[in-house]
Amino acid sequence: MTTPAPGRGGYRQPERGAPVSGPGPLSQRTDGPQGGQPVRVPTGGSYGSGVESQAMQQAAPMSETPGGDAGPGIDLSALVGFGEPSAQPGTPVTAGAAVGAGPGPEALNLSPQPDEDMQNLIAAIPALERMANVPGASRATRNYVRYLKSRVPPGR
Repeated sequence: MTTPAPGRGGYRQPERGAPVSGPGPLSQRTDGPQGGQPVRVPTGGSYGSGVESQAMQQAAPMSETPGGDAGPGIDLSALVGFGEPSAQPGTPVTAGAAVGAGPGPEALNLSPQPDEDMQNLIAAIPALERMANVPGASRATRNYVRYLKSRVPPGR
């Protein structure tokens, strides 16, 4: 049997907590400290929502992470609640969609032409189709060729 490289595999002594839990009343948690991340309360929001958020975080603390502090809280003051009036009352919900009231996808100002890489792949579709039709070709290959064919603009 070989010895694992340092930091790879094998038994690792826990930094904190019990290495092995005892039986019955002597049992201890073995997954490290009960501490965790500090409680972070988001700013903004309605009155009292911070207290509720703080209570939830204290009831179920998150485990510690080696990444350090996450930084300042998130400002929720600009969000519109579900029961609140719309910030854009004249805009239908379907604006930007291909169906329904309001402007369609053309309002998004997307380029109708595929990018250069896609144009090169579209030019290679005949060769890729032959490759996908070879007996034993993978399902992924056939699906990829179908996907490329679906991306061909109309009239090409």
